[in-house]
Amino acid sequence: MAYTATAKRTSVYLYIPNILGYLRVLLNVVAFALCFSSKLLFSILYFISFVCDGVDGWLARKFNQVSTFGAVLDMVTDRVSTACLLAILSQLYRPGLIFLALLGLDIASHWLQMYSTFLCGKSSHKDVKDKSSWLLRAYYQHRYFMAFCCVGSEVLYIILFLIHESQDESLILVCVNATKHSLPLLVIFTLALLGWGIKQIVNIIQMKTAADACVMYDMRGKEKP
Repeated sequence: MAYTATAKRTSVYLYIPNILGYLRVLLNVVAFALCFSSKLLFSILYFISFVCDGVDGWLARKFNQVSTFGAVLDMVTDRVSTACLLAILSQLYRPGLIFLALLGLDIASHWLQMYSTFLCGKSSHKDVKDKSSWLLRAYYQHRYFMAFCCVGSEVLYIILFLIHESQDESLILVCVNATKHSLPLLVIFTLALLGWGIKQIVNIIQMKTAADACVMYDMRGKEKP
């Protein structure tokens, strides 16, 4: 019996999408190790890791290898990689507090959402059918809309990292100077900014609705005799 349980546990660790998840972690480690010596290589490796985030979900559905461990691995990898990039940006631009605030919002929003999911007995943090916010439902129920917001957010951060030249630069001045001389960059930057903005609004809504779910759980517990 113990051998069977161990074998089943090992098999989950070796799911194809989870192996890809380990590769994402490795890519991010290498990327951040090279971030100051080769900004372009960092950006390529970071973006490949980000793209793999969508691929592993597709593999999980294709091979029927969806797992709670995989979902958590995915979530932790996403949050840590984004947090590290935001931490770097906070040291490159003025005011750095903007990026630290975004870091806090990203982690708090997703942690609360994941925790409230388990409290409500749901199997996925993307199950928001019962939420009152149409934007939150649209974000999680429409894959391409969610992809646009996530890609836009990460691309925006990568662009900001690439266009930075000297220490402690003004965020607004750098963005204006970089985009006014290049129409393609202006278009990409504008689309990325739109996706980023929607994602931040979703993060705020998600944090509030998840907090409400935790409070409702407390209230139901106090109502029991």
